[in-house]
Amino acid sequence: MIRNTTKIQKTGWVLFVLYLIALVYFMFFAESMGRTGNAEAEYAYNLELFKEISRFIVYRRQLGWKAVILNLGGNVAGFMPFGFILPIVSRRGRRWYNTFLLGFFLSLCIETTQLVFKVGSFDVDDLLLNTIGGILGFATYKVVQGVRIRRKRRAAENRETPENGR
Repeated sequence: MIRNTTKIQKTGWVLFVLYLIALVYFMFFAESMGRTGNAEAEYAYNLELFKEISRFIVYRRQLGWKAVILNLGGNVAGFMPFGFILPIVSRRGRRWYNTFLLGFFLSLCIETTQLVFKVGSFDVDDLLLNTIGGILGFATYKVVQGVRIRRKRRAAENRETPENGR
């Protein structure tokens, strides 16, 4: 498997592993994110879709823009690398629905682990935002690939056609 991979795929794997390590750190261990385990705490969860999203939007002035952006934007931005790197390291990841499903299941695992270990809370809004982030990362990958392919075609066409006037 490793022998048949390109340099880009190998680099992608390194980046993917580093991304997953950073994701685990921020989701479970970053004290700046309020991630301190408390065995005596109650289980925290939200099963109502758009409840926390609307709360952050309605109370944005009281919570502060930093909290709003960190929660809503952070959940989206945190999964964009997943959607971008997955198609680089896996052929199956080059199909949008596979990236969608894998992003959703990774987010579900993280949210469930947060609930079980009482680090953060299980939130269906986070599932939605994380999945959207994965899809946006995938869309970004597709745009970048489209640009790369067009540049390669133009370069090949410029090499094949003789220059006019010289």
